[in-house]
Amino acid sequence: MADEILEKVHELSDVELAALICLVTQEHCIVDTEPYAIDDTLQELELIAAKVFGLSHAVIDCSEHTSLDDFAHAILSVDGSPGRSASPVRTRQDSYFLQSQAFQPITRSPQAESFAENKTIANIIIAKNLDEAPKQVQIQALELLRTKRIYVRSSVHHAPKRFLFIALLAGGEGPRLTKHLNEHMFISHFHDPDDGFPNIEEAYGDGDSISSVVRKSPRIHTEASLMPRISAEDIEQLSGLSDLCTVTIEVKQYQQNIIAFLRLHRAVAGGISPVATKHFDKLMQCLAPLHGLTYIYLHRIYIVKSEQERSMQWGSDVDAIAALLDGVGPDEVIEDVLGSSGAEVPL
Repeated sequence: MADEILEKVHELSDVELAALICLVTQEHCIVDTEPYAIDDTLQELELIAAKVFGLSHAVIDCSEHTSLDDFAHAILSVDGSPGRSASPVRTRQDSYFLQSQAFQPITRSPQAESFAENKTIANIIIAKNLDEAPKQVQIQALELLRTKRIYVRSSVHHAPKRFLFIALLAGGEGPRLTKHLNEHMFISHFHDPDDGFPNIEEAYGDGDSISSVVRKSPRIHTEASLMPRISAEDIEQLSGLSDLCTVTIEVKQYQQNIIAFLRLHRAVAGGISPVATKHFDKLMQCLAPLHGLTYIYLHRIYIVKSEQERSMQWGSDVDAIAALLDGVGPDEVIEDVLGSSGAEVPL
């Protein structure tokens, strides 16, 4: 790998690195954060799309009232432009569906239909609070990820070659999306607000408050999108290096041990799926050129209910099991499996 590409990669923030990994592997991800920081994280992701990768993006703010039409029209970007507005950063008072006639389920004029047909799916789609959307909307999101196309009334829109879907969630632990959509997500990453928002800080200046309620949207100069920090050529080169990665039998054995021990862990419900195993293998190959950078898949781990824990089959006391599992989450399971000196049997 060219030293300049490696240097650029090592300068990325945690969220930027998560996005890069997914772009290299052509997969999708979940970004989790604290509820009070979800709007800052959203704006950071928008700036990352425009400034770091120079890609168009679209945002959909999901709720229990989001309809299929709302979702379909919100993910489109006009003529492949860098964003859905002049600036990729919006104020907190924006409403994508409730206040905008463009997303109301009303009869559209022929001009509106023609306008929709001239739009394309954005390179990066950020679905805020996707876990709050109705099940049918999440199923439509799954179909988009699987087929890379979406139907909008009389037209079909295809996703671009460089396509990333980010589910931005907050305030929870473990799987929160529908089962099959959750299974299709490549990695999940929790962004601690204490780690900062470097692109927002750069856009507003160090003197401005990151937690302000309403901001004046800064404009991203065209040059910022035309000269991204990570170019399409950089991503292609990293993807090629990942494909050329050769895994030794010792590393493969260690990987399979981790998966086996996760499946056998008494706090894990339903085991670890074959799709998750394939994603783990793909992630390992992607990280090989970026040695020392680790991402995991906490969204894959379902914590078992005390009354369904396997030792209950042999007469264990449910109160004792509940006490044993108290406070155990995906992080604790991962730590228990890996241990302080590598994978250990967690039984």
